[in-house]
Amino acid sequence: MADRLVCRDCHRVLEIDDGEQCPVCASNSLTEDWAGYVVIAHPEESQIASEMEITEPGRYALKVR
Repeated sequence: MADRLVCRDCHRVLEIDDGEQCPVCASNSLTEDWAGYVVIAHPEESQIASEMEITEPGRYALKVR
């Protein structure tokens, strides 16, 4: 997934044009060094969302370096 950054704090996958700040958690700690990808549609019903402490629907990286 070229041209994507991931927030090191909330693991949200972002488009490059989202800027230099995560629109979800307002962190400035973004990276291109990540692996794995999951789409959470219903976090309240998702075991992986629970384990990752995700409460908002969206695209998330599984491993962030």
